[in-house]
Amino acid sequence: MSTVAQPMQATQPMLSWLGVVRLGLVQMAIGAMVVLTTSTLNRVMVVELALPALLPGLLVALHYLVQVSRPRMGFGSDVGGQRTPWIIGGMAVLGLAAVGAAVGTAWMSTSPAAGIALSVLCFVLIGCGVSAAGTNVLVLLAKSVPESRRAPAATIVWMMMIFGLAFTAVVAGKLLDPFTPARMVGVMAGVCSLAFVVAALALYRVESRLPQVVAPAEAAPTPFRQALKQVWAEPEARRFTIFIFVSMLAFSAQDLILEPFAGSVFGWTPGQTTQLSGLQHGGVLAGMILVALAGAGWLGQRLRSLRGWAVGGCLASALALLGLVAAGGAAASGASWPLAANVFALGLANGAFSIAAIASMMRLANEGRQRREGVRIGLWGAAQALAFGLGGMLGAGASDLARWLLGSPVAAYTTVFAAEALLFVVAAVLAARIGQVASGISKFSSADASALSSVGSSAIPQTISKANKGQQPAVALGSSR
Repeated sequence: MSTVAQPMQATQPMLSWLGVVRLGLVQMAIGAMVVLTTSTLNRVMVVELALPALLPGLLVALHYLVQVSRPRMGFGSDVGGQRTPWIIGGMAVLGLAAVGAAVGTAWMSTSPAAGIALSVLCFVLIGCGVSAAGTNVLVLLAKSVPESRRAPAATIVWMMMIFGLAFTAVVAGKLLDPFTPARMVGVMAGVCSLAFVVAALALYRVESRLPQVVAPAEAAPTPFRQALKQVWAEPEARRFTIFIFVSMLAFSAQDLILEPFAGSVFGWTPGQTTQLSGLQHGGVLAGMILVALAGAGWLGQRLRSLRGWAVGGCLASALALLGLVAAGGAAASGASWPLAANVFALGLANGAFSIAAIASMMRLANEGRQRREGVRIGLWGAAQALAFGLGGMLGAGASDLARWLLGSPVAAYTTVFAAEALLFVVAAVLAARIGQVASGISKFSSADASALSSVGSSAIPQTISKANKGQQPAVALGSSR
């Protein structure tokens, strides 16, 4: 017999600034492990081993697919009441699987079938490890950061993760030369070992020192499927899940085609398109900082509306994508177009809406039935992971299909950009409905600014994921890139 849903009791989060930095180190460690599996191994398979690019693409998509297990991972920590064991266990699985994936990649050079089989298994485990660790780091952040500190805490965590990704890529890149399969495995093992040790030390006694707010016990243990049904039955959780999927599908679908669009339609060189991608990332960062400042009240009270930033960011993203459609037409007619400014605007809008979405997640995690915070964040993380797994493949596949049907690169790319713009309009409509029932969710409080704290795992992951040209570690709403 299920218990009647009880309103969530107010918690008294007491995570210190040092605690925030320590959780930032954990996010940094997760990102360091994931970034090498989704970028370095991808390049080795395609370039050094001359394997079809479809292979690493399917492996990365597989690790996203496995992340449908996020709600189950969150449920496990909800039942046990402790997040740390799930984080540590998830990171152990992630680290071992990442090393195993490197071994599998090296093995492909002598025994392709065996190497691929090992890599498939390891990418499944990578998805499991990211799900367990990333989901529960977000839950711990959402429940333990004081409202007055969430905006700056989020910024700290996110910037630490960005630094970790960049530092890992640079250092590992230098250590990999001169390249050999054995060196690749050694570098992966060293990075994962160091990242695990850093995370374990950073987590030591963080959760145990927090005041434990115990929810009323359920009359009988609730099976996972029943718990998931309970969360899905909550109108706000259901609406937000659909919003996350649609918005992140539109967000990720542009990743793999933006640089090819600039190259084939505008004739830009690889160096120029790489700089264009960097400009977009800069726009995303600026958009996130802008919303963080607004959430902290530094831009005035009128700009603290969470729904306003979510809806406005989605609509602005749609307009920027329509700008790319117009850019294609201008290029076809020989007219000029401010492509760089257009792409920066797209990044700015993407960053604004993604942070507003993350802020909603951090607030909504504690709304509804008790002992379901992990299930909620897991559900939203799963929706995001599926969107990212599908988005990259659908964006690239749709552009190829459109080119075959329409016979023109310009028409192919602009058709896909127009479809993405439509998805963002749909996402804006969905975002406008979030918080209409629970009026307290429609405004940014200092708690809402927790947006960026989620970043340590998720949208950001998304954002950062772009840095690796289409291969995104699932660390944002539970993962990163």
